[in-house]
Amino acid sequence: MSHSHHGHSHHVSNYNRAFAIGIALNIIFVVIEAVYGVLADSLALIADAGHNLSDVFSLMLAWGASYLAGLAATEKRTYGLRKAPVLASLASAILLLLALGGIAWEAISRFGNPAPVEGMTMIVVAAIGVLINTLTALLFFSGQKDDLNIKGAFLHMAADAVVSLGVVVAGLFILFNGWFWIDPVISLIIVAVILVGTLGLLKDSMNYALDAVPDSVDIAALKHYINDLESVERIHDLHVWPLSTTEIALTVHLVVNDTKLDNHFLCHLQQHFQTHFDIAHSTIQIESSSAEQNCMLDNDHKPQHEHEHN
Repeated sequence: MSHSHHGHSHHVSNYNRAFAIGIALNIIFVVIEAVYGVLADSLALIADAGHNLSDVFSLMLAWGASYLAGLAATEKRTYGLRKAPVLASLASAILLLLALGGIAWEAISRFGNPAPVEGMTMIVVAAIGVLINTLTALLFFSGQKDDLNIKGAFLHMAADAVVSLGVVVAGLFILFNGWFWIDPVISLIIVAVILVGTLGLLKDSMNYALDAVPDSVDIAALKHYINDLESVERIHDLHVWPLSTTEIALTVHLVVNDTKLDNHFLCHLQQHFQTHFDIAHSTIQIESSSAEQNCMLDNDHKPQHEHEHN
């Protein structure tokens, strides 16, 4: 006897407006920064305009992935394209690392040859950057704790805001003290700070892409709960993985000594998984302990199999 039970929970906020506003603001800023970079003969501003343009592409990537995740499942892709935001967050982390590498390389090269910069132009343009990037980051602030894709967008914008703030500080030192060397020093400090958050995003994205158990799920507590259920003698073939950046799935086989378990039991289990472990999509198979033949996946009770199925 086997029953399967599926629960779907789609609490994905609609960030279309946030993406649209963020992309529009950043395109405007890229144009402003590039124009004033040319007028002030500032390689730093022109280079930062190129960096901000890459962030526009990152926002477009995250937006596209968010749209794809909402598409209906097909016979070919039975889970739809829910993994698209995972791939987008992974790409976002890699793009961030490349951008940080570029900033660090530029900063190190400037130690040997500090470039004279128009301090006031640098301060004004960078201050606009702080404002625009902070506003864009705030659009994604509420969703970045629950969605890796949104976290990637948030980190890009927050990183840009911090970089622009660093440029403002460097511009002030250059304007009043003529310390051209402060620009690369502040750049390297900023790179080190942002690198910590970026590595965290990269690690989480890699784990999600490889279907690792999400950090939010205490797998030991989950096993303990299931094994302590009345009528359950043992479990096997337990799998927990991220369906997308916002949904977690579970499959498990329960070997029970009560053949009269009904849908109420399954509904209770599914509800508990969702409430206590944030697992919205669960599939549960019930097997009788008195059956003459064990499930082919029940490797713990098949000595001839050397490999245990985790």
